[in-house]
Formats: sequence, structure tokens, C-alpha cells
Amino acid sequence: MKSQLIRIENLQPSDRHDLYTLLQTHFEGVQPDVFKADLDQKNWAILLRDADTNTLKGFSTLLLHHTEFAGEPLSVIYSGDTITDPSAWSSAALPRTWLAAIKYLQQRYVVGKLYWLLICSGYRTYRFLPVFAQEFCPRYDTPMADDCLARMNFLAKRYYHSAYDETSGIVRLSHPQILREGLRSIPVGRQSDRHIRFFMDKNPGHLQGDELVCFTEICEANLTRAGQRIWCAEPFLLVE
Repeated sequence: MKSQLIRIENLQPSDRHDLYTLLQTHFEGVQPDVFKADLDQKNWAILLRDADTNTLKGFSTLLLHHTEFAGEPLSVIYSGDTITDPSAWSSAALPRTWLAAIKYLQQRYVVGKLYWLLICSGYRTYRFLPVFAQEFCPRYDTPMADDCLARMNFLAKRYYHSAYDETSGIVRLSHPQILREGLRSIPVGRQSDRHIRFFMDKNPGHLQGDELVCFTEICEANLTRAGQRIWCAEPFLLVE
């Protein structure tokens, strides 16, 4: 798999077409104008392509933004559209590339501490958090600390405005994208996973496209052993 971090303005028309096609193939409710508007609000994209065929197998868009909270400068990663083709689900290429990309951005562009604001309508996305982060919220086994909740609410309201319901911690987009039949259900064997069960309880409308807001600090000290192995590995990204 070939991994690439690219500025949004450097995407070619063919790249944009591939992103839209892959997303539309796996989600219902994808509208070209909404997709374009969301993409243009981001400043980076992570692309995964088959090394032999150059076929797009996955991508994630993100916005790296600088702001201030309670007098403290900080940086935040807002995650946008993210999808991996089922043929690449057995590969760890997307999380490996995502962490490598974030390390690259942190070393060059971050001001203050770096936080990740992630919205999840699917359990696979939420499951990345316990795999790679030691501390994150919300989670089943630890109440959300007041300072974490305050930062999360501040950043969620700043970006999602009235679409964010602070009481439930859910973002309800005006044009939700819903995983297609066959991709949206949680396999019976995985419903016993406590993190997945918590996600289902916390976001009961996930099958209708409701997005659970999640929050964590991105730094080497907050990574799990799996995350630290990727973080400390030699870079493997093509950056444009």
C-alpha cells in the first residue's frame, strides 16, 4: 500500500473524483456539493493506494486549526470524511499512515498542545481510540473530566455550531452519510467488546448517521504501545 499526505489544494481533479467515488460506494446520502464543501474546509488529506494498481483503497481528510482556550494556545485536528475499502480492512495501513501524518504535521505546524476532535458514526472508527490512545473521552470505564469536557465542547461548538448537541455529545449533520447495507451492522461476535458496546449505547442513532464526538490529546506520552511503535518508526509517507 502506498501512503500519501497531501495538501487539499494539491489534489488533482482525478484525486477528487476518486475520493468521491470511494465514499459514495460505501455510504448512502453522499451529495457532490456537500462533499466538495466539506473537502474545501479541510487543509490535508491522507490517501492510501494499492501499490500495484494505484487504486484508491482509503482516505481521511483533516483540518489542522490553531485556536486559544482559556488563554492557552492550542492546535486541533478535526477529522473529516474517512473510509477504507473492505478489501483493505485487514491492513493497518490507514491508522499507521494517520499517525505518521500527524507526527509530520506536529513537528512542523503545531502551536501548543495538539488535540484530536473526532466524530464517529461507526464503531470501527471509535475503536481506533482505545487501540492507540491511553486517555480519551468519552469511554466506558472513566468519567469525563471537567477540563476535558470543557475543551471538547468548546472545539465541537466552534466547528459544528448548532449541529452539536452538548447534552448528548452527538453531532447531527444536515446531510448525514450512512454506511450502506452490509457495512453498517456490528458483527454479533464484536458486540461483547466493552468499547463497542459503550459506543452503541452512547450513540443509539449511529445507524442513521448520528456522530459521537470524541476527544483526545495527541502526544507520544498518551499513545499506547501500539501507537508508540508507529510513532517512533521510520517515516514512510510521500508528502505533497
